[in-house]
Amino acid sequence: MSDAFAIIGFGWVILAWFTHVVVCLKTASWGFLLAGAIFFPVGCVHGTGIWFGVF
Repeated sequence: MSDAFAIIGFGWVILAWFTHVVVCLKTASWGFLLAGAIFFPVGCVHGTGIWFGVF
């Protein structure tokens, strides 16, 4: 059971960061793209926020 949570959590983080990268490229937010690339958690939080319509 703990393996499933780890896989889901890992997948969530990777997909959220990928969402951050795609959205920043589409909107030409170069500074924010760089910030999310350097500080990985920033991109993950932003990507998750995009999914739920917060950002």
